Amino acid sequence: MSCDDGPLPSGYQNLIVAKHTLPLGFAYAEVYTHNYIRHGTTTLFAALDLATGKVIGRCSKRHRHQEFLSFLRLIDRETPSDVDIHLVMDNYATHKHAKVRAWLAKRPRYHVHFTPTSASWMNLVERWFGIISQRAIKRGSFRNVTALINTINEFIEHYNETAKPFVWVATAESIFGKLERLTARICGPPD
Repeated sequence: MSCDDGPLPSGYQNLIVAKHTLPLGFAYAEVYTHNYIRHGTTTLFAALDLATGKVIGRCSKRHRHQEFLSFLRLIDRETPSDVDIHLVMDNYATHKHAKVRAWLAKRPRYHVHFTPTSASWMNLVERWFGIISQRAIKRGSFRNVTALINTINEFIEHYNETAKPFVWVATAESIFGKLERLTARICGPPD
């Protein structure tokens, strides 16, 4: 499972925009109003099952190890007990808290894999956060945090109805080719 918490530092913001988004039109771009009213935030903890594409998610008021432990307990309840769980997470302090480590140590079916520092983009759940942001939150105007949380929960429920695993289509050769071209462009051709 690819596991993380919603966009940081502020999580998902509950905003009421003064005017709704003005649509894209001929010769002008989509326009967002600059003034809005902020009504709080929520943190979305999410775990993406890499085999099925389904997501386990929970919104929380705060972003501490206590909330993360609560989320891990949810994963534990939602996943068959005979299945080993490999958690791919970033190096955020919440994920490495002593109480989190102790909880995981008592459960041998959990195997934790941390992404390198500053490389949370390697975690596939980050791609899913982009999807929920784009499809459900970005253009939203929410009256309160409860409305925002309801939107997130409804999105997860509907997403899981047709979930499919993400499929990596790039070959190692194409990725290395891009890296070589980028390096040549930045540093110049090799000597």
